[in-house]
Amino acid sequence: MSVSRAMRRLLHVRNLEEEQSRMALESALGELNRLEAERTAVAARDRRGRRLVETSAQTGELPDRLAGLEETRSAARHVEALRPRIEAKENEVAKLRQEFLLKRVALRQAETLIQKTEAQDALEADRHAQQSLDGWYGSRLHRQEEKSEAPEVSPARTGSEKLE
Repeated sequence: MSVSRAMRRLLHVRNLEEEQSRMALESALGELNRLEAERTAVAARDRRGRRLVETSAQTGELPDRLAGLEETRSAARHVEALRPRIEAKENEVAKLRQEFLLKRVALRQAETLIQKTEAQDALEADRHAQQSLDGWYGSRLHRQEEKSEAPEVSPARTGSEKLE
């Protein structure tokens, strides 16, 4: 029961599906990482705005204080705009990760089925080879036994020897 071409094609298709799923997951993870980096940059912008407000409070510079407050406000708006995008991307990544794992399981199942079939084929071939060797050895022994049991034929006697 050798592995059919259809089974090998199925394995190939499952392999391609897993690869595509992995690439989609990596792409979504890259986008999520980009959004996280953007959020980190916005947090740094917020810190710079707060420092500018602190510095202006000590120096009394009103334009710096206003700029710092605007930086902080702008950073807060930006973070609020990023939050739903990050959450949506995290949900997408979780969904893609689950799909990838399902594709991987499907691929492993197909691989296991093919390996099991190949192992059974190998065992069957070994068994047939052993049976063939056993048959050959048995027939050889049988021929040897027939040779040893066969009466020995004596050389032809001449007519005068028969009378004696």
